Formats: sequence, C-alpha cells, structure tokens
Amino acid sequence: MPTSLSAADLLSIFNTQPGATLLLSPEWVIVGASDDYLAATLTERAAIVGQHIFDAFPDNPETPEANAVANVRASLETVLATRQPHDMAPQHYDVPDRTRPGQFVERHWKPRHTPVLDAAGQVQFIIQSVQDITATRLAERQLRDSQAGEQLARADAETQRQRFYDVLMQLPAYIAVYHGPEHIYQFVNPPYQSLFPHRSFAGRPFREGIPEATALGVVALFDRVYQTGEPYYAREMEGWFDFRGTGEPEQVFLNLSLYPLRDAAGNVNGVLDFSYNVTEQVRARRQVEQLNQDLEARVQARTEEAFALQADLLAAEQHQAELKTRLYQVFEQTPASIALLRGPEHRFEYVNHAYQALFPGRALVGHPLAQALPDAVDQGFLALLDGVYRTGETFFGNELPLVIEQPDGRPPRQVYFTFTYQAYHEAGQTAGVTIFAFDVTEQVRARQQREAERQQLHALFMEAPAPIVILDGPELVFQLVNPAYQRVFPGRALLGKPVLDALPEIEGTPVAESLRAVYETGDSFVAQELPLQLARHDGAPLEELFFTFTYQARRNAQGDIDGVLVFAHEVTAQVQARRVVEARETSFRQLADHVPGTLWVTDAAGECTYLNARWYAITGQIPPEGLGLGWTHAVHPDDAAGAGAAFLAANARREPFSCLFRLRQRDGAYRWVIDQGLPRFSAACVYEGMVGTVVDVDEQKLAELAQQRLSAELGAINQQLSRTNVDLDNFIYTASHDLKAPISNIEGLLHTLQQELPASSQNAEVAYILDMMQDSVDRFTRTIDHLTDVSKLQKEHDQPRAAVALADVIEDVRLDLVPLLRQTGGSLSVDVRATPTVLFSEKNLRSVVYNLLSNALKYRHPDRVPDVRVRSRVEGDFVVLEVQDNGLGLDLTREHQLFTMFRRYHTHVEGSGIGLYMVKRMVENAGGRIGVESEVGQGATFTVYLPH
Repeated sequence: MPTSLSAADLLSIFNTQPGATLLLSPEWVIVGASDDYLAATLTERAAIVGQHIFDAFPDNPETPEANAVANVRASLETVLATRQPHDMAPQHYDVPDRTRPGQFVERHWKPRHTPVLDAAGQVQFIIQSVQDITATRLAERQLRDSQAGEQLARADAETQRQRFYDVLMQLPAYIAVYHGPEHIYQFVNPPYQSLFPHRSFAGRPFREGIPEATALGVVALFDRVYQTGEPYYAREMEGWFDFRGTGEPEQVFLNLSLYPLRDAAGNVNGVLDFSYNVTEQVRARRQVEQLNQDLEARVQARTEEAFALQADLLAAEQHQAELKTRLYQVFEQTPASIALLRGPEHRFEYVNHAYQALFPGRALVGHPLAQALPDAVDQGFLALLDGVYRTGETFFGNELPLVIEQPDGRPPRQVYFTFTYQAYHEAGQTAGVTIFAFDVTEQVRARQQREAERQQLHALFMEAPAPIVILDGPELVFQLVNPAYQRVFPGRALLGKPVLDALPEIEGTPVAESLRAVYETGDSFVAQELPLQLARHDGAPLEELFFTFTYQARRNAQGDIDGVLVFAHEVTAQVQARRVVEARETSFRQLADHVPGTLWVTDAAGECTYLNARWYAITGQIPPEGLGLGWTHAVHPDDAAGAGAAFLAANARREPFSCLFRLRQRDGAYRWVIDQGLPRFSAACVYEGMVGTVVDVDEQKLAELAQQRLSAELGAINQQLSRTNVDLDNFIYTASHDLKAPISNIEGLLHTLQQELPASSQNAEVAYILDMMQDSVDRFTRTIDHLTDVSKLQKEHDQPRAAVALADVIEDVRLDLVPLLRQTGGSLSVDVRATPTVLFSEKNLRSVVYNLLSNALKYRHPDRVPDVRVRSRVEGDFVVLEVQDNGLGLDLTREHQLFTMFRRYHTHVEGSGIGLYMVKRMVENAGGRIGVESEVGQGATFTVYLPH
C-alpha cells in the first residue's frame, strides 16, 4: 500500500469531499467537517472542531417540539450500542445564526450515523452525514398552505356547446361531463370510453358507471366540486379500476382535474372531468427516484465511512499507517468511484472497486491514464487532469458524458458523472490528483425523459383546438402561442412580446390586473364571458369581444412561480346568440301574458320562474309574489303543504305533475283547480324544469263531492243491512237450537209407538207410514244440524289463523276418503310443494279440502274413473289452491246458484246442498275468495284464494 500520503492530506481529502459529513469521536467531540457540511450549517471549521456536537449545535428554544438534540443523541447511542449504521427520519434541527448571536436559522435534515470500527470491532469514530432537505420541507409547507382553484367555462348557447364538444372529442385526454348533484353522465370522449369498452355511461350516475370510484373517494371529490364551486386538482392520483370487465382491477395513475360547470345564473349545475394517464411516467420516475435514493444513500454512507478514517490522523502521527489502511478499506466499500493519480503522467496509484468496475478487464494500477484509458483521453479528460496538476485548482464536473468501450465486442456504454479532480501535495509541491466520481446516469436520463415529456406537452398545446398561451416571467412575455389562440388575432404578432406590448388595449382592464395577481399570488383566476374591447389586426378598430378563460400560475422545479398559463375560449358568437334568445324569450313572455289561460314555468330546482298575467288576475297576487314557491301562498291552507310536496316530488323524478287543490280567488273565495305540468328538456337532453297550466274544475269537483256524500249514505245503509243479517243469523241459531228438543221428543215417541203397536197390526202399509215418518224426522234433524253449522260459521268469522301444513291436511282428508276412492277406483295426485304452509284456521282448512275432494269423487262421470288433481301456487298476496276433476261438470249459466244454501246441481247422489255454501263463507270470512271453471260432461276446477 503506498505510504506517500500524509495524515494531513487524508484529512484534507475528507474535508473537501462532496456531501455534508461530520467526523465525531466516540465521546461525540467534533474531529472534522467537510466543506459542504460547514456551508450547510452556516459555520466555520475552526469554530466547531474540538467542541462537543451538542455544544456546537444546541436545540433552538423557539422550536421545542422538534426535540432535535434528544433524537440525534438517541441515534448516536444506538450506533455505539449496535456498532451498525443508523438512518434517522427527517429531522427539524435549526442551526445557530453566527451573524446574530442567540438566533437560529431554520433547517431540516435527513441524517445518517455510520460507525468506523477498528480491527477489534470497537467504535473508533462516528461519521454523521446529512442531506439538507430544508427547501423541500418549505415547499411542502407552502403547498399545504396554498389552495389552487380553477373553474372551466360554462356553455349556454348551442354553438358554444358544439365547439366545446369538438374540442373535447379531439383532445388526447380522458374527458367526461356530468350533470346535477348525482353527476349524471352527459358526455364522454372516445379516450374515456376506450378505457372501459365493456361499460355504458350515458344517462347513468357516476357512482353506477364506475362503482370502484366510491371506495377511492372520487365521488366525494365530485360532490365537493359541485357543492363548493371550487375546482380540484390531483397529480398522479392512484386508482384501481376494472378496465377489461374481468373482475380484476388494474393500477393506474391519473392527473385529475375537476371543474365546476355553471348555468346562465352562475349556479353550479355540473362537473367537467379532465384527466391524463401518467401511469408509465409515475412508475418510471418512482423507479428512478428509488434507484437515486438508494444510490445516494449508499454513496453517502460509504463515502462518509471512507473519509471518517482520516480523523484518526489527528490523534497521533504514530497511527498514520493504520489510518491509511483503514481509509483504503473504506474506499473499497464505497459505491463512489475513487482513484489516486500520481505524477504528471497521471499514473494510477490506487483505484477502488467501484472505479475498477467502470472499466472491466483493464489493468489500471501502475499504468498512466493515457495508456490504461485511451478512450477517456480522446474525450478530453486527460486535458482536464493536466490542468488540475499544472495549476493546483480543483475541477468540478457536473453530469459530463463518458463513452466507455466494453470488452468482448459489446457496444460502447455511455454514462454520466458528477466528479471532482483535486490536486494533493507533498512537501509543498503537487504530487498527483484525486478523483471522486458519482454515476448520475439514471438521474440524467430521467431528466431527459422529463424534457421529452415537456416537449410532448408543448406539442399537445400547439395541436389543441382550444386557444392556449404561456406567458413567461414577470413581464409576462408570450413564450408559447398555439394556432388556435393566434387565430383570434390573425393579424397581430404576439410571440416573444410582453402581453401589454402585444395587446396594449388591455392595459387598465380586469385582464391585466388579473394576470399580475395570478403571477404574484399563485391563485388561479377564472372569468366567464368577460367583455373586452380588442382589435383582431394591428391598426384595426376595436371590437367588443367576449371571452371565457382561465389563468393558472406556472411553477418551476423549485415551486416558484415563473409564468402564467392561459386557457381561453372566445364566446362572442355564443353571447350574441344568447342575447337573441333572451330577446325572443321577452317576446314569448309578452305573448304568454295575453293568453286567456294560466301558464307557469319552473327551473330544474322546482322554483317558479314565470307566471303569466292570467295567474295574477285570478289570484290577486302581485308580481313577483308567486315566484319561487310563493304560488303556494294562494293555495288553501289545508292543501298547500300537499300540493308543494307533490310538485317537488314530481320535479325530482322528472315526470309529469298533476295535483287537485283549492285556489284562492281575488275576492277571497276558493275554487277547485287542477294544476298540471310536463317536464322540459334542452336540445342536449338536459332537464330544465317544468311548464304547466292551471285549469278551473270547481263545478266538476263539487259534483264529485255530492257523489261522495251519496256513497257515504249508501255505506250507512249497507251497515244497517249487515246488522240485519247478524240478527237473522242469531235467529237461525236460536231457532235451530230450540227445535232440537221437540224433534228429539217426536223421534222418541215414534220409537215408542213402533214398540207398543202389536205385531199383528204392523202390516205393510203401517210399516211404510212409520218409515216415512222416521225419514221425515231424520231429514228435519239434518236440516236443523245444517242450520246450526251455518250459524256457528257466522259466529266464527274471526277464527285465529296459524301456519298449517297443507300437505298434512290433504293427507288426513285422503285417509277419510279411502273407502270412497276404493269404491270408485279413483286416483288423487297432489303437488303443493310451492306452498308448504298456509295461514288459515286448521279446522276450517280441513273442511274446505274435505268438501272439494269428496264432491270431486261423488259427482264422478259414469263413463270414466275419477281423476282428481290438487296443486298450489303463490299469486301476488294469495296462496292459490286448485282442485281439478274429470267428473260431470257444471252448467256455469247457473253459477250464481252454485254457492247458495240448500241448492244442488245434481240430485242422483246424497247431499245437503250446504257444503259449497260453507266453503265459500269460510274462505271469504278469512279475506279470500273462491271461483270455478267448468264444462258440462268434462269436469270442473275449483280455485281457492287464501290470504298469504
């Protein structure tokens, strides 16, 4: 290892190395400091070397929340304890102001502490390396404290909307227009639609068109712009969207701009979405930034470790050889490229691993640079070294390119370096040159990419159909004028001129004042249809032109304002067209005021904007008394709230409106009227409100009320009839109950007579008479029983309902009918899976099923075997039970008699004529109904509707 470098030279190298580094003893006494460290901390080497670090740099008492000393102390203690480097989070650590004792200068740092270990592994020194991030922190603070707001121009006239539509369709950005508080899609341009080829947007709310946006908070941003009227900007906003309809979201980064859109009255009625896809740029930049950060961190850490060894030279001369050894060991570990050249021929005395890696396969140490690196000689680096060796002046190279020949026939590799050539001395004479170089290829290429993107944006501005200019510097010089802007002033030279020189007529107008304010404050400015007196050609007369424009501050890389961006739209034709429309509207109002009927018009919010003269003549109101919701003041107090609510509900749904209410007349009397309205839409299908009429229907309404009174009287009569029916039911129940005892007595006397008559007297005629008497008693008894059942059915009108298993009830009835099934050879099929349970009285349900099934078997057709089918379904609010047979069928011309008590269609089988009557009453008592379909000789289907 060469021994020609003294400890003082090595310390000199440490002190002049690039980067802010401080060398500390294990007791945290300052041993050395680089020039960059002294410059960053506003101090001098002689003032701090030999001091304890916290004596040299105490806490600022004005910022106790920074806790700087305690944080650095904790990091240093961690390094001593672990003997490992420690990276600190960004720190607020103010430095003393040496020009003002007791005062401090604000500073923010990103510190790293690296131990220097001896052969035994003990900490000999600690290198503190810091990165001054004050400018970044102050810029971030300024960004947080500032607000950017911008509004896009609204378009009322159809010509302006069409022009704006053409612009949006041609811009290579994602653009959509939304209307109303629900952000209904009115327009999407082709690039926006191409993002989601599987989705449709027109007429749908934004949260339905892109449901992913709700969770990302984008819907809330739309609401904020709509509610506040302030534009919103987001750079490189991350989102995850299902672009392909596969259910798998993809990551995207967007530069998002949201602008409020306004109606003619200046009220926000929509939002413009203007976005760029910057995914590739963000990913590339983040990769470059991460690589740069990693590289800078490694370079800084390794460089600090390398130069830390120089501090040992201050301790004692006897450790000189050991310090050199340690220094070269650190040089070997640092990613910075380091080389020591000796003599005027620049012979390589030492190169570290990073330097050697730049020139793989080449022998460097011991060879002159011209022999070892002829490609570097051809590119002028030898001449630079000669100048440093000859003059002793240090040379700093910033991002210089170097083309390095590669071995094995591979093409040359171009890299960029930021480096220092510094002479070192022995015995007062220049002995050689040290090289400290950092590979900044990635940073340079990233900057070149950003410049290419800037050129691309410049080209986009030049191709945009909307007028755009860039004004540069405090004089606001036209730096860029796109063709669309130049066409506004076809005969005037603008480029390269200050705006007031190019357009002197704007001096003293709001335009000039607004431009200066934007440049000075950074606050955006938006103007809507601003009238200006301008000349389109030099020397031409002034014309009244109207513009809608946005002024936005342009900032440089440091965040400082260096210009103004102007986005403008000439709307002269639109304003003139709207004035024509307004004149026509005035003419329409005059015409409407002379119409004999009552006319009204509302806006999209439901506020009445027009009432013709007929309204005021009828109601006695005085303009503008009826506007807004003031028309409800002329409505009868009992009807006003309902009429107002009905109108607002119809307006919200964009559907026709109709309401009946009493309207106060000029004389104070009230008359019934019908207020009817229809929604109206613009040519672009934008909802604009309603238009309607008020029609007097007082005579018709009075007639209707009379009809209602008549209906009420009929209802009272029906109630009286119902009470009479109840009385009749009670009479039937009482009569049937009271007749049971006499009939029982007659039956007993008949039996006694049969027993008492001598056998000799009971001839055939007597026996026949006694049988007829017994048959009459039996029929009388059955009739009384039926009347009793009917009476009970009436009194059981409100039987409690329960969930009854329908299949179980049918099976129970089937078991009872087994003898009849066997007798007839009939079959019974049941399918009630659609309705497992029925809410009904179980006893009554069994009676209904029994009557229908037994009738289906009893009234069978003599020519075929009975086939009975039972099925169920749900229909609306009812469970429907169907019983179908292939029996005799019914003559439906007598259907009104079918469910009548004691009426029978077929008399050839035994029956009472009361079964179907009871079925109908039980079903109707529960709120259901029963119907029948039949064809004589083919069969019948009974359908029972039971409440669900």
